[in-house]
Amino acid sequence: MKQLITIGFCILTLASFSQTDQKIYNIIDAVSADRIKKDVKTLVDFGTRHTLSDTVSQTHGIGAARRWIKSEFDIIDNKCNNCLDVFYQKDLVKKGDGARIVHDVWVVNVLAVQKGTKYPNRYIIMSGDIDSRVSNPTDFTSDSPGANDNASGMAGTIEAARVLSKYSFENSIIYVGLSGEEQGLYGGKGLAAYAKEKGWDIIGVLNNDMIGNIKGVDGVIDNRTFRIFSEPVPPTETERQRNSRRFYGGEVDGISRQLARYVHKNVKTYMPEMNPMMVYRLDRFGRGGHHRPFNDAGFAGIRIMEAHENYTQQHQDIRTEDGINYGDTFEHVNFHYAKKLTAVNAINLASIASAPPPPKDVAIGGIVQPSVKFKWDKVDGAVGYKIYWRDTTSPTWDYSRFVGNVSEFTLDGIVIDNFFFGVASVGKDGYESMVVFPNKTFR
Repeated sequence: MKQLITIGFCILTLASFSQTDQKIYNIIDAVSADRIKKDVKTLVDFGTRHTLSDTVSQTHGIGAARRWIKSEFDIIDNKCNNCLDVFYQKDLVKKGDGARIVHDVWVVNVLAVQKGTKYPNRYIIMSGDIDSRVSNPTDFTSDSPGANDNASGMAGTIEAARVLSKYSFENSIIYVGLSGEEQGLYGGKGLAAYAKEKGWDIIGVLNNDMIGNIKGVDGVIDNRTFRIFSEPVPPTETERQRNSRRFYGGEVDGISRQLARYVHKNVKTYMPEMNPMMVYRLDRFGRGGHHRPFNDAGFAGIRIMEAHENYTQQHQDIRTEDGINYGDTFEHVNFHYAKKLTAVNAINLASIASAPPPPKDVAIGGIVQPSVKFKWDKVDGAVGYKIYWRDTTSPTWDYSRFVGNVSEFTLDGIVIDNFFFGVASVGKDGYESMVVFPNKTFR
């Protein structure tokens, strides 16, 4: 008989805690608020990191900033015995290509690739933005510290590389600083196209944009809640897929939404003090971020960020008006909160990079039957599979059953009409792939 622990009115079984790995707790503990603080200060001290700013100076402008970021990745690479491939990826954007491109500019991204031991061409990506701006998006000379937007996300990405480079993973991890976000998401567009050209199998993108503010413009102070933005279905879906969704469901079950659910579940397992808030929207209302170009290309991608923004500290000239200090300056960043959100990223990078590929061609059946039937193609590296299901109105996968190393299974006593279903692969160490929503039906 399973031992029971009673807490108030909640009854928990010890078995519910069995799917954890001490390595993930060690990763959480290894993330340093002090190192993130130091890196944010360094990025702020470049004066401006506007995409069109100085590229020659060693101390000022985006050129100096990206060279410093590369040097940090190089230091990490040296400490992990050359476990990272560090390089620039760039694209020339011509004057007039967008309203905010006032002269020709090379949009340069800085990548550090930690190759997987078993699936080197499968990549999970963590990104932060290098660039910053003031009120006028074409002003590339004024001081633009960009402490929270987005030195916090860039520093978190560097810190995740420091921590995870001490481990090896079956899948590859990319840590990247993207440029050109404030000018029109150019860095993300360039890297997504580069990934397509190279034939990368991108598992997903964790875009970190503003992970350091805990005091919102509405006065709310919250150092535990964060938002996960995700689009419902890919814009690249086919007409057949759209028609299928009308009859079988899946309006909120695209690959980006499954990535969001994965992050939510993993955080609730390993960091229960945190409050991950899934937002069913591509991004904030009328605004954009650097996961979107990857979504546009058909890749899974989400935005991870603070829950309470302060608009007086975003895209603002540094000034004081009516007693309010405007500007995205260093003193507004909460580094312990940035540490928590960096840890959120790190544990999900580690978990996804440790998991086998998801099952292929998941089919579902069970029309007018008191059971649900599944078939799928097995994948290399999986020792078994787990079937998930949930109420059609639930945002999370609430029920699951491990069914072993099989390619088909029947859930008896469950009516297909009342739930949504999915299947995940499980690796030898218990790490799971993202859930795959059925893409075929059978009788």
